[in-house]
Amino acid sequence: MPQAVSQNLRERVERAIREIGYVPNSAAQALASASSDVVGVIIPSVANAVYSDVLRGVYEAVENTRFQIQLGNSNYSYLQEENLLRIFLGQRPAALLITGFGQSRESMKLLQAMNCPIVQIMEIGPDPIDMQVGFSHEDACEAAIRNLIDRSYRRIGFLAGQMDRRAQIRLRSYERTMRAAGLFDERLIVTTTKATTVTMGGELCAELLARAPDADALQANNDDIAIGALFECQRRRMRIPEDFGISGFNDLEIAAAAHPRITSVKTYRYEMGRRAVQMLMDAVAGKRPEQQVVNLGFKLIERESTMRPPASPA
Repeated sequence: MPQAVSQNLRERVERAIREIGYVPNSAAQALASASSDVVGVIIPSVANAVYSDVLRGVYEAVENTRFQIQLGNSNYSYLQEENLLRIFLGQRPAALLITGFGQSRESMKLLQAMNCPIVQIMEIGPDPIDMQVGFSHEDACEAAIRNLIDRSYRRIGFLAGQMDRRAQIRLRSYERTMRAAGLFDERLIVTTTKATTVTMGGELCAELLARAPDADALQANNDDIAIGALFECQRRRMRIPEDFGISGFNDLEIAAAAHPRITSVKTYRYEMGRRAVQMLMDAVAGKRPEQQVVNLGFKLIERESTMRPPASPA
């Protein structure tokens, strides 16, 4: 026990530790106790600005605490996610943050074996593994499409890359909303499984206009695609928003810096990361939050790219 060690001996031991550069073996500590002080975090991309904001909240939440973040990048791969979960399971993390729903059957088995608090971020839905912090992608995309319809756009396209689970949810929401308005046309949907870039946004927009030359607006799955589409329209001397409306998703800084500024769905990514880790730390301390599912919501930020002026009277 610490009190059984004299002050002189303690100082000699601490001096020796500093001189030899000793670092405690966290793996051995985890084996000797029920868990470590590690919070495992699995995200699908370290290059995507969306997750940069999430991670900023994650790391700020653990400042001045005993917890350390161990980051895993699944690269949108079910197999890689399974491998990361096996690694974390062997390390006995104090808690785990994982992105989204729709894990593979093997990943679900590993998560159920974790024996630690778990929070899923980016989505909300039925049957959480433990806790959730996110928002409804379905409702958010519907709000964006309805805004375009309210602005008198009718031939509204949908552009998306990557086509992960959340992109597919938004696509289904787009289709349902367009069908309800009597405006659905399969030719207006242009997607790819490749990772999204600004350049790709221009390519997808060009394909949309080739398939449906009468398209008068588009909903992009993210702001990178929206920016690329804006550049493609400007190359074609199309007037934004008079000839064509453009709406993005996530409300990255670039959307507000573009000219014209781009309408986008604001999502609260920093707050998502910070809130999720705080819930995990509270749960580790035995103070499980009363609210197991936290819906942070979203906000449609309308800017010049969809503010089509009213039609002139005949």
